[in-house]
Amino acid sequence: MSMSSSLAEASSPAPAHVPEARRRDAVKPSTAFGCPRDPLNHRYVYAVISSRARGLSLGVNLNPRRVCNYDCVYCEIDRGGEGAEEISVDSQRLSFELSEGLDLVLSGRIQSRPAYAHVPREMLALKQVAISGDGEPTLCPNFTEAVETVVHLRAGGCFPFFKLVLLTNGAGLQERDRLEALDLFGPRDEVWLKLDAGSPEHFQRINRAPCEFPAMIESVRRISQRRPVVIQTMMPSLDGRGPSGEEIQALGRTLHELKESGARITEVQVYSATRPSHRGHCGHLPLGSLTRAARRIREISGLRAAVY
Repeated sequence: MSMSSSLAEASSPAPAHVPEARRRDAVKPSTAFGCPRDPLNHRYVYAVISSRARGLSLGVNLNPRRVCNYDCVYCEIDRGGEGAEEISVDSQRLSFELSEGLDLVLSGRIQSRPAYAHVPREMLALKQVAISGDGEPTLCPNFTEAVETVVHLRAGGCFPFFKLVLLTNGAGLQERDRLEALDLFGPRDEVWLKLDAGSPEHFQRINRAPCEFPAMIESVRRISQRRPVVIQTMMPSLDGRGPSGEEIQALGRTLHELKESGARITEVQVYSATRPSHRGHCGHLPLGSLTRAARRIREISGLRAAVY
């Protein structure tokens, strides 16, 4: 079987082991194949069981108005016709909500919420606080102030240390002051940087971005030369098919070139669509396809690549 045909398999249903709500009166959260995303009655801070975090993550939504420079085919957010302008985050409210969320998780009281009643206790241990959003978090007008708010809360000593993770496509980090916000991150914190494609054609097919592919690659290079990054590579099934073998090879070569030019990439996270897209032709790739893709990326790039 060719690499192209082996990776372009039909999508499969969610794994059977993923927990589902068993109580009819349970709160129905946004889900990732049964894994709850719980807004906690907050504007900015939510809880989610994340496969890439290997457990519970507290998310910090810096973009509740859903503004993004990408229009990824796999995104669960429908941005059609919104045209919304981003507004600044209320840092005082963010600090209050994050304190509440941390107390809820670290005290164990989160298991009393209906959405988590049947989730194993070990899955409810806090793995990280993730700066993310319903859009691109670095486009938040006061992004640096928001990062400072989270870092200062951690430094205050009221809670045990938690790892901070930024999930980004890097768009806002073209501005110097926002890029310098990464200097607030400690050595145990991480930046998860999106790179879904190794060719201009696949970049536009998947990410539907206004920027050109070379400019996006240069952004990845610049950010990853400043501090180590984890690359996020989403591989959805589109119309029942995954990326071709040629595209996987192109991605591997692109990652290899980035590494050789001084990019500090600690890992490539290979994963598939975990929340229902508002576009019906996008789905989840089988584990076998993801595993073969990760193996090929390792062979070509020389980087660590793992399936999540």
